[in-house]
Amino acid sequence: MSDDKFEIDIQAFAKALQSGQGLNGKDGLLTPLIKQITEAALGAEIDQHLADEPDNRKNGKSRKNIKTSSGEFELETPRDRNGSFDPQTVKKHQTRLTDEMERNVLSLFALGNSYQHIREYLLDMYGISVSNGTINAITDRLIPELRAWQERDLDPVYPVVWLDAVHYKIKENGRFVSKAIYTILALNIEGKKELLGIYLSDAEGAHYWLSVLTDLQNRGVKDICIACVDGLKGFPEAIETIYPQTEVQLCVIHQIRNSMKYVASKNQKAFMADLKCVYKAATLKAAEHELDELEIKWGQQYPLVIQSWRNKWENLSVYFKYPEQVRRAIYTTNAVEAVHRQFRKLTKTKGGFANETSLLKLLYAGMLKASEKWTHPVQNWNLTLSQLSIHFEGRLTPYLDL
Repeated sequence: MSDDKFEIDIQAFAKALQSGQGLNGKDGLLTPLIKQITEAALGAEIDQHLADEPDNRKNGKSRKNIKTSSGEFELETPRDRNGSFDPQTVKKHQTRLTDEMERNVLSLFALGNSYQHIREYLLDMYGISVSNGTINAITDRLIPELRAWQERDLDPVYPVVWLDAVHYKIKENGRFVSKAIYTILALNIEGKKELLGIYLSDAEGAHYWLSVLTDLQNRGVKDICIACVDGLKGFPEAIETIYPQTEVQLCVIHQIRNSMKYVASKNQKAFMADLKCVYKAATLKAAEHELDELEIKWGQQYPLVIQSWRNKWENLSVYFKYPEQVRRAIYTTNAVEAVHRQFRKLTKTKGGFANETSLLKLLYAGMLKASEKWTHPVQNWNLTLSQLSIHFEGRLTPYLDL
C-alpha cells in the first residue's frame, strides 16, 4: 500500500457488517475507515508540501488520539525535517474531526451526486479509491437518523399543512414499478416551514390516508386548521375522521391544469381568461356568479370541465372566506411543490432505485439541505397568524406565546 493511495477491502467490510458489527462506536466499522481517509489526506498534503520545498523531506510520524461522532482512533500525522509542514486536514493540537470532514461523503450524496462522482471526488482530492459498496455503507448512516426523524414528536397544532405527491421507479420482484412519495409540509405556529413526514405509498385512498393521519396524531398533532391538497382521492373523508374541524382546500392550480387538458388549444386562451374571473374573484358570491357565466359560455363545448368545478366547488372555494394574506398561502400547493423540485434535482440522473430505502435516504438527505433555509417565518406571518386566530377562535391562541 502506497503512502497516498489505498484500496478499501469492501468484502471484509461487508462481511463484518453482515455479521452484526456496528457502524459507530469504539469497534465500529466507520472508525477505521475515517482513520484511513484522514491519514490518506494528510499523506497527500505533506507530499504537496515537500514538492514545494526540494530541500525538505519526511521525518517520521507523530501520534495523537482523535475523537469523532463515530468513535475514537489514534491518528498518525506525517512530520517533515524542517518543521514547516502545517497540516490542514487535521490541524496541530486538533483532537476532534470537524463535521465537514466526517460527513464529506454524506454532503456530496445530499447534493444529488452519483456514487461515481463521489468516488471520483475522493480519488482526486485524497487519492482514495473506494467502491460503491463502501459509499453505500457510509450513506446508510442516514437510515437511523431517517427512522428517528420519521418517529419524532410533532407540535400539537399546525395552522396550515400542504400535501402533494411525486412518483419514482423502485425495483420490486425483479422489475421497476412506479410508487408515490407523499410529502407533508406544514407551517408551524411560528410561521416556519416544517416537513412533517415522507410517506411511500403503493396505493392511495381513504384507508391509506387514514393510516398517515393516524401516524401524525400518534406523534402529537392534535389539530390542523387548513389542509391544502391536490385532489388526493379519499383524503377529505379520511381527515374528517381524524381531524373533523380541519378545512380542506383543493389546490386551484392543479384543478386549472387538469381542466386545460380537456380544452382545445384554439380555445385555451379565451377559456383561461374567463376561468381566471372565477378563481380571482373578490368574494365567494362573485366567484359563483362567474362560474355560472363560464357554464353559459362554455358548458356545451366542455361539460365535463364545468361539471368537475361544480363537483369540487365546496373544497375549491374554501379560500374565499379568508383575507388576501391567507388566501395566497392556501389556494395552491406551490410550497410543497417547491420541495419536490429540490427532490427532482437530486434524483434526475437516476432512472430507478434498487429499493425503497435507497430512495428514502436520498430524499431525507435532500430534505436536510432544503430545510437549512427554513430559519425565518414566511413573509407577513404575524398578520396571517392574527387573521387565522380570528377564523379559528380558540384553536391557536392556547399555543401562542402571548
